[in-house]
Amino acid sequence: MERDGAIGWIVFDQIGRRNAVTVEMWQAIPKAVRELDADDAVRVVVMRGAGEVAFVSGADISEFERLRTAENSREYDALNQQAFDALSGLRKPLIAMVHGFCVGGGAALALCADLRFASPDAEFGIPAAKLGLGYGDRGLAQLVRLVGPAVASDVLFTARRFTADEALRVGLVNAVVPKADLESNVRATAQTIAGNAPLTVRAAKRVIRELGLPEAERDTRATRAEIRACLESDDYQEGVRAFLEKRRPRFQGR
Repeated sequence: MERDGAIGWIVFDQIGRRNAVTVEMWQAIPKAVRELDADDAVRVVVMRGAGEVAFVSGADISEFERLRTAENSREYDALNQQAFDALSGLRKPLIAMVHGFCVGGGAALALCADLRFASPDAEFGIPAAKLGLGYGDRGLAQLVRLVGPAVASDVLFTARRFTADEALRVGLVNAVVPKADLESNVRATAQTIAGNAPLTVRAAKRVIRELGLPEAERDTRATRAEIRACLESDDYQEGVRAFLEKRRPRFQGR
């Protein structure tokens, strides 16, 4: 985990195994999310993989025989889900900066992001069908909401790799950017978001998340409260004054 001004970074770093996620790394994700979410100076969080080869090539399969067996798979899956829940529950915008392999657990991590930017060498896939693994409904719900059941079926049934261009076409990523420009593009996007009113961005993220749920499960009271907080905030007054005075607003998140 790193901080760079208004941008917080979650870096998956196991270059020797293409950033495959170990149990220790899964355990570290919720803590990193909590710290970045609680830091008022951080307004946007970016996930990336270390090195030049992979975002995340999946869970570390070398641990499976010991840690992901029929007897203890529930514990391992719960550990995964805690990480996914933490990332999905982040109140601040979350961006996935994807280069190289984004496979299995890596794809699931990227699906937790609000925005995904990829370089042309990115490859996406969920190879569960090649390993004999079953994928839970909570993880698949994000995929189906994002790309629809037909594309999700292609991803899961064939277990094939999708190129960056295919991922863009089906809606898995927001943009494909030359690899040399990927980080600068992501930083520019993150800085643009960070310059906007934090309460407005947070409320928008909450509304978008709730709209992705079945209507009966939506917490409309919470979304209305967040929208009301925007109207009652100092930032709203600052935004109006800045517009009238033809200057850039200075939002404080309150």
